[in-house]
Amino acid sequence: MAKHILILASINGFLVVAIGAFGAHGLESLLDSAALATYKTGVDYHVFHTLALFGCGLLAVNHPDSVQLRLAARLFLLGIIFFAGSLYLLSVTGISWLGAITPIGGVGFLGGWTCLGWFATTQELSSANK
Repeated sequence: MAKHILILASINGFLVVAIGAFGAHGLESLLDSAALATYKTGVDYHVFHTLALFGCGLLAVNHPDSVQLRLAARLFLLGIIFFAGSLYLLSVTGISWLGAITPIGGVGFLGGWTCLGWFATTQELSSANK
């Protein structure tokens, strides 16, 4: 499980750098400031949750059977696809109904953080680590 999560995080890391660079250098002259701000919001959330996905992968190295980590990773990925993805498409195409998809991704992010917190509550820390 850890290997797959880390691979997905690596792919997303690559993608968000490419998507961010495209937005900063390729779209700047094509989109208005509101559309660029929407695009940047997508990039910001994509970055944050790629790091969260990476963290799940690192934790999964020592906890390969954790249902909470597996679910958190899936929800973070779902959030990236629906939240950031819909913002990218909305800003570039102007198709307004894509904004209705964005909250699905937000719920995915919230669920991912909830699962990560759930995982943390199930872990015993030694007295040296408290």
